[in-house]
Amino acid sequence: MGEIRVGPARVPSRESPEAAVGLLRERGYRACEIDFEGGFWMDYPWAERYGELAREAGIALSVHAPIPGFLGHLERDKKYRMAIGMLDHSAGIAVACGAELVVFHPGFLLGREREAALEEVAEQLGELRERLEGKSRAVPFGVEIMGRVRELGTAEDVFWLSARLDWVRPVLDFAHLHAVTDGGFLDVDAFAGVLGAADQLLEPGAPFHVHFSDIAYANRNETKHLSYGEGTLRAEPLRDALARFDRPATVISESPNEESHQAIREILAEAGSRSPR
Repeated sequence: MGEIRVGPARVPSRESPEAAVGLLRERGYRACEIDFEGGFWMDYPWAERYGELAREAGIALSVHAPIPGFLGHLERDKKYRMAIGMLDHSAGIAVACGAELVVFHPGFLLGREREAALEEVAEQLGELRERLEGKSRAVPFGVEIMGRVRELGTAEDVFWLSARLDWVRPVLDFAHLHAVTDGGFLDVDAFAGVLGAADQLLEPGAPFHVHFSDIAYANRNETKHLSYGEGTLRAEPLRDALARFDRPATVISESPNEESHQAIREILAEAGSRSPR
């Protein structure tokens, strides 16, 4: 099995890079996702120092782009230009701190057939890639599986985009998958099936990038992230499914509190002592 790194979906301190990495080390984390969902708060010097300290501590970093930074817009209008700018800046921060990838949301159907929406997302990603290459910011991007059953961002959508563009990776959000399947991720085989599909798409050595938390849902749509143990999604089957693969994994906890992060971390830390199932 590959190495599993676990960490939170938020930088634990904005006071300084030293304070942030100190807390990550103190809490036993080996990964962290930089939280720009609500907007950018970290400048380039902060990112460079944070990345330097994280590398010294063996902590893998990723960047989550702002929520409006999605693609597949109907027109090349102000919202499209804003999204491109957000994804460009996210990539710049990723380069500055040495992050593995930039996570973003795939967008919306906006009244189109699914195939047409996906083609537009892929086309706009291609335009973004050209821009990033010109700035030496051509880092991998990770498209996240979403928790809306009738919108863009199903597992099939994400795998299609990842197969179409070799610099785009699937971000496996098992809370969202649990929601859209009406609680279907209860056993090892369910997790392993999704991991196996991603394994066929990822380049050798690239880690699985996983989002995980307990989740509430209604009508096969997510409603909110829960403290670990309040819902029905559990980390043990994820742990045992990851043990079936040689590929490393970065698991980001999107739980609402530290106790839940730690519960997930401790369960996944048992992976090395168990045989694959």
